[in-house]
Amino acid sequence: MTKPRIFVTRIIPEKGLEMVRQKADVEVWQDPLPPPYETLVQKVKGMDALLCLLTDRIDGNLMDAIGPQVKVISQMAVGFDNIDIPAATSRGIPVGNTPGVLTDTTADFAWALLMAAARRVVEGDKFTRAGKWKTWGPVDFLGPDISGATLGIIGFGRIGQGLARRAQGFDMRILYFDTRRKPEAEQKYHAQYVDLNTLLREADFVSIHTTLSQDTHHLMNDARLKMMKRSGVLINTARGPVVDPQALCRALSSGTIAYAALDVTEPEPIRPDDPLLKLDNIIIAPHIASASFQTRNKMATMAAENLIAGLKGERLPNCVNPQVYSIKP
Repeated sequence: MTKPRIFVTRIIPEKGLEMVRQKADVEVWQDPLPPPYETLVQKVKGMDALLCLLTDRIDGNLMDAIGPQVKVISQMAVGFDNIDIPAATSRGIPVGNTPGVLTDTTADFAWALLMAAARRVVEGDKFTRAGKWKTWGPVDFLGPDISGATLGIIGFGRIGQGLARRAQGFDMRILYFDTRRKPEAEQKYHAQYVDLNTLLREADFVSIHTTLSQDTHHLMNDARLKMMKRSGVLINTARGPVVDPQALCRALSSGTIAYAALDVTEPEPIRPDDPLLKLDNIIIAPHIASASFQTRNKMATMAAENLIAGLKGERLPNCVNPQVYSIKP
């Protein structure tokens, strides 16, 4: 019996790949960079399923290129703003993602960025490596206290609440803004719901955990950055385009805010000549918030489970467009 054919857009942890190989003939893109869109369109033709990453643009044109036989698109990521979900639904294609597994790992990393920015860890490391450390200095590398400070969380979902849980151990005052109030989480984490402007004005640290949408694109622009304290620190582990990079550069250069720490950028990867890279008061990590052995392995297995279920015609364990099941024949 002929096995179904699968295209995987990048090398993923072997545990997930092995699961898929047991069920299908698998072609894996071997280059460390994602396949160019035009190449991907050619590669997916005739495939029965696609396992992709957030770096791949999956639109209606690409879905049509795969062909009507495609049974599932499985993404190894929580977010899916790179996939045209309405286009997939209208074509009867279920789309899977990997929610939940990233919560603690990403919250850990957001907290690591917050602490590293506050205590200027990266600056200190560069200073030491450059041979500039000559003596202990009483006014060198001063930064704000974390304990007892006010933390503002934009987006109070799983990861935002995970950050709040960590902040409790530092006796922080926790403010949050979301599209809807979450009374149970407020009580659990001693968090206070406020409007966005109030959060920006009162928070010492602002951490972004919202999804990317038309409403949140460049949410942090010149006007909103100016609302923050001059001593404020901005952390973003959500999506790069939530922050206007040019506005952020202006804010950091002029002292409108004190510091920023990013795991995501716009564009991604950040260009080598981007003016943000010339600033000392910013940390930029290469989108590694989920990069623990355990989490990446779990993401790969969840993506494989979604893909295998789709090949069998079963409901995906984690489906972002469940309405597809009510319209498929």
